[in-house]
Amino acid sequence: MRNVEIPKNAIAKRTLLWGAALALVLGMIALPSQAPAQDTNSSGGVPVRMVVTVKAHNGGNPPAMAANDVQVFQRGKSARVASFVPLQGDRAGLQLYILIDETSRDSISVQFHAISDFIKEQPASTAIGIGYMRNGMAVEVQGLTTDRALVTKALRLPLGASVGYTSPYLALTDLMKKWPVTEDRREIVMITSGIDPLGGGFASNPFVNPYFDEAVDHAQKGGFIVYAIYAPGGGFAGRFGPRNLAQTGLDVYAQRTGGQAYNLYLGNPVDLTPYLQDINYNLKHQYELTYLAPSAKKPGLEPVKVKTEMSNATLIHAEEGYVGTGL
Repeated sequence: MRNVEIPKNAIAKRTLLWGAALALVLGMIALPSQAPAQDTNSSGGVPVRMVVTVKAHNGGNPPAMAANDVQVFQRGKSARVASFVPLQGDRAGLQLYILIDETSRDSISVQFHAISDFIKEQPASTAIGIGYMRNGMAVEVQGLTTDRALVTKALRLPLGASVGYTSPYLALTDLMKKWPVTEDRREIVMITSGIDPLGGGFASNPFVNPYFDEAVDHAQKGGFIVYAIYAPGGGFAGRFGPRNLAQTGLDVYAQRTGGQAYNLYLGNPVDLTPYLQDINYNLKHQYELTYLAPSAKKPGLEPVKVKTEMSNATLIHAEEGYVGTGL
């Protein structure tokens, strides 16, 4: 057979053509497998974070939990849990404000020993501040600090009913607006009668109170948890005012923000120690939950429910999570 000599440049051209054809075929094969990955990423959802408190049914230590131990439902639809991290160790940072209503009775001073003990029991990772609710504002008497002596020294008698009843929820909103953004938890212990002649009318009705609604929105958007301790107010309004609905407002507010409310019906609390001990328990058993929600056209609050099938565990959290646009 006669040998035919093929020019080198022809071999090079043929090699390039075969290479291009092979790349085209491989690209056509690869394209379908890449599309689902892109869809998964685009539909993965917007991360939503909130603090969840885990309480044991029997009052002891709750079980340790992980991401696969909780389920999240947004508007009844399941949302993927990205993480469930215990807020302990290097994640234990907490900023805690104690807010006392200026219209409270003088007898609240009897509880200062219990409040001081509560302050001293907090770990070094907790910064604490003291403020008083007056004329719809949160008047700071001690900024956030880890110096326990400074905090306890800032406790003083409230000014009494002579300052006039305004709205405790306006004061709450004022505090939250002034609070700097931080990676630490932000929580508030509020001591008040809950009487609000401005927003809730003569009845202090929280269900028709724009200041109540605004304070809930600020708390849920900012991730604030509020614990409400009922303490009767001074003067005529404190004795004969609409205390039932005012107290209901505190219960509902705490529940919607992921906190709890405490009261001895309409009476003066004999000792705040059991209430503060329960709050301390909550602070020690909190997790940061991150779940993925569908991207919203505009940022807003969406109803959420967090559940677990683990025995001896109750989950407490805000009733709504703040969902961004994902942009």
